[in-house]
Amino acid sequence: MLFRSSGDELFEVMCGLERDMHVKSFFVMDENFLIDKKRALQLLERMEEHGKPWSLYVFSSANVLQMYTMEQLVALGVSWVWLGLEGKGSQYKKLSDTDTVQFVKNLRADGIRVLGSSIIGLEEHTPENIDEVIEHAVSHETEFHQFMLYTPIPGTPLFAEHEADNSLKSLADVSIADIHGQHVFNYHHPHMKEGQETEFLLRAFRRDFEVNGPSVVRIVRTVLHGWIKYKQHPDARIRARFAHEASNLPVRYAGVLWATRRFYQDNRQYVAQIDELLEELHGEFGWRSRLAS
Repeated sequence: MLFRSSGDELFEVMCGLERDMHVKSFFVMDENFLIDKKRALQLLERMEEHGKPWSLYVFSSANVLQMYTMEQLVALGVSWVWLGLEGKGSQYKKLSDTDTVQFVKNLRADGIRVLGSSIIGLEEHTPENIDEVIEHAVSHETEFHQFMLYTPIPGTPLFAEHEADNSLKSLADVSIADIHGQHVFNYHHPHMKEGQETEFLLRAFRRDFEVNGPSVVRIVRTVLHGWIKYKQHPDARIRARFAHEASNLPVRYAGVLWATRRFYQDNRQYVAQIDELLEELHGEFGWRSRLAS
């Protein structure tokens, strides 16, 4: 799709997709769609004018999200955010002066699900501090968490840096097909031995699952809390959006929780989390969710 410079243009495109594909949700393939606040708020005006209860799945940075009030994000239909959480003490400007743990908690309290993305293998990462890095990432309790290796990609300034200081691995050492951030470094890290990065990456994924449990349970929890908070919102458009997103809660999601609980019946931590969530679900939907679970 061509770049759309105004909210009006975006609205017309989205109306066409809604009509032709019968959809209410849109994945916005833009590295930081909300950075153009004028365009986003113009889109919001058109959505409000025409009563569109759309859901948007977007990439964003924490600092850009904080340019908006939570009311604006909810009204715009932001339902999923792919959010960079580069790590405690990160030098990235997009995270400066941001308490990302609290910010993610606020998003989830308003029904906005978060796919957190954290980097393993920044210049300051060492075998001695990597567990602290992982624990900080895991503490965000995002619905999903992506861990990626710090990877210089050809054509980027980072790649040029490593090329200049001769720290890149040769293609004899690492296949170009493996330069995707989910296996090994394509350069020599100053503090990590060859192969350690793969174990650290796996350790991060395992720790997130160990602490926060199955992602499907996290998703149900956030959708439920968003529904409870906004089901009686004065704006019918916002009520309709949350009703649509919560439509699977009473039966399908209740059944998913039952199946997940059964699968992890020997894990007391997960069972306790699921039992607590099921009680909330039953309190909200009564006999329908009880029968499904």
